[in-house]
Amino acid sequence: MSLPSVPSGSFSRDLAQVERANADGRVPVVFVHGLWLLPTSWERWAAVFDEAGFVPVLPGWPDDPETVDEANAHPEVFAGKSVGQVADHFSGLIGRLDRTPVVIGHSFGGLITQIVAGRGLSRASVAIDPAPFRGVLPLPLSSLRAASVVLGNPANYHRAVPLTYEQFRYAFANAVSEEEARHLYETFAVPAPGEPLFQAAAANVNPWTEVRVDTLNPDRGPLLVISGEKDHTVPWAISHASYKKQARNKDAVTDIVEMPGRGHALTIDSGWREVADAALAFVRRHTGPDTPDTPPAD
Repeated sequence: MSLPSVPSGSFSRDLAQVERANADGRVPVVFVHGLWLLPTSWERWAAVFDEAGFVPVLPGWPDDPETVDEANAHPEVFAGKSVGQVADHFSGLIGRLDRTPVVIGHSFGGLITQIVAGRGLSRASVAIDPAPFRGVLPLPLSSLRAASVVLGNPANYHRAVPLTYEQFRYAFANAVSEEEARHLYETFAVPAPGEPLFQAAAANVNPWTEVRVDTLNPDRGPLLVISGEKDHTVPWAISHASYKKQARNKDAVTDIVEMPGRGHALTIDSGWREVADAALAFVRRHTGPDTPDTPPAD
């Protein structure tokens, strides 16, 4: 059987970013995208954090194509990616950095961010509309509807699943105009693996699930959860339940903020800068570009 022709070189690109960050010497900020997006969705955020004195690192999930056009031409490369595989991928890249990074993630990237932080690999973390982990119980109807695009067909577990414009409009772009929603869809939307959604859906009934976070690790570091008020995919009930689980950590700051009038596209829509500024303010408050990796001795 011949293998499909697929884009390659994503891991090499990620390693090159790590090497540039190490050569730069500033504190890195690792950005973790979620389903149906690519690392390029963070480019404007990267410029903001770069200007603020950090060095941005925008890795992909394993095998991520470089562009949206390439991704839509080769949807098969997204299939078969699990939460555990992606978390290990980012943990491995972070382990190659000379300085402990800030980690910022959106949606399933927000879940990966919390997993990484729970492993003690982040100096500060921001989880934006994060996908739920084991122990997060709310299942709002809007979230179920958004996920049904994948979960409605068990065969999607092993597939890459694209969104139609109407599905993207409901799950991501419900809080923006029709014109902006179409622009976001054409600019950012790519296929996504179905497996992580099935894993998240079964996390509370599967004792061996990969969708788990060590919320009590004393080395977790400060964590901010950002929730979009009008998010259909990860409504406040899910974000707040994640926050409450994380807030049990008595050794690290845990905070939450709700962005009024914002949907799941809050990191890429026309109001992205407000969200980026909220994340940057939290990071600056609890760490900074000149913060040492270990506290000085008394």
